[in-house]
Amino acid sequence: MPILNLTMSVEPNAQLTEQAAALLMKHTHGILHKAPELTAIAIQYVPAQQWFVGGVTVAAQRKASFFLDIKVSDETNTAQEKAAYIDAVYRGMAELLGPLHEVSYVHIDDARPAAWGWGGVTQQVRAVRKAVS
Repeated sequence: MPILNLTMSVEPNAQLTEQAAALLMKHTHGILHKAPELTAIAIQYVPAQQWFVGGVTVAAQRKASFFLDIKVSDETNTAQEKAAYIDAVYRGMAELLGPLHEVSYVHIDDARPAAWGWGGVTQQVRAVRKAVS
């Protein structure tokens, strides 16, 4: 499981939404080894005229930007996997969005297993159940 929240500073576009979701699914599974059937992705758009970096809109800078917040269970990925993921997502988003502002963020939030879960069961309880079965 993870949950991914992606916000992009471009006009909403159904094709771009599909491409971004596919890119994130590919890297989330391929690099972070997360199960696709348990991966949820939400995509939102903010107009470039409302996205500021350094006090100036990215529209005025003729750039695009994005912010990805992904929540994963703590201690399930190495520092090297996280670095590779951040790099791959940044490069992929640059391909999708065009000239990308360097101040575009990927935040991998390592959530404690006791603090989150899905289907009404925490990740900690799932780990204990798996260990005893």
